[in-house]
Amino acid sequence: MNEITILTTLASVHFIALMSPGPDFALVVQNAARYGRQTGLYIALGLSFGILLHSILSLTGISYLVHQQPELFAGLQFVGGSYLAYLGYCALKGCWQAKNNLESHSKRESSTLLSNKRQAFSRGLSTNILNPKALVFFISLMSSLVPADMSLTGKGLALGILWGLSFVWFSLLAWALSTKHMQGKIKAMAFYIDGLCGLIFTIIGTSILWQSISELLLKV
Repeated sequence: MNEITILTTLASVHFIALMSPGPDFALVVQNAARYGRQTGLYIALGLSFGILLHSILSLTGISYLVHQQPELFAGLQFVGGSYLAYLGYCALKGCWQAKNNLESHSKRESSTLLSNKRQAFSRGLSTNILNPKALVFFISLMSSLVPADMSLTGKGLALGILWGLSFVWFSLLAWALSTKHMQGKIKAMAFYIDGLCGLIFTIIGTSILWQSISELLLKV
């Protein structure tokens, strides 16, 4: 394949993956819907930089080396799974408190509250970079589609495409969820949105935790 074909295929596969429901998608939906456009955009920026970092590490072979070290990869899985499960716990705890009128759901303060740009960016970056499934995805994507002898210009364009598509997609999602029309509808559904996002984080996080613990036990 020539480089144009490679880059087109890379962009197509990555864009399909971006649209699939997962921690990144859930993070944007939950926070853009609740805290507004600016928070959603900074989360999108954090997520896209996490994807850029994964892409660079995969392209340089560092991610592959991590994946080939079972103990190191299992440790990364444990940390990443714990973080995602924690986000899920916080979201579900907030829903439970709101349901039981322990505090105002719309004004509660919790660890899921993102009160400034830095927190929103950090939440997006950490959610993506600590997701071991993202590491495996980009290893597979880069190793199968980007040949080792590809030009530096081509590799640079590949990184730019992965980052650009990620930022544009998550920014558009944040923008759409924070329009006045959508905000009116979302307020009535906020409890269910938080609950669904909490379930997504919890299920993915605990499955990653279970996988890491199982792999470690097999090696004992």
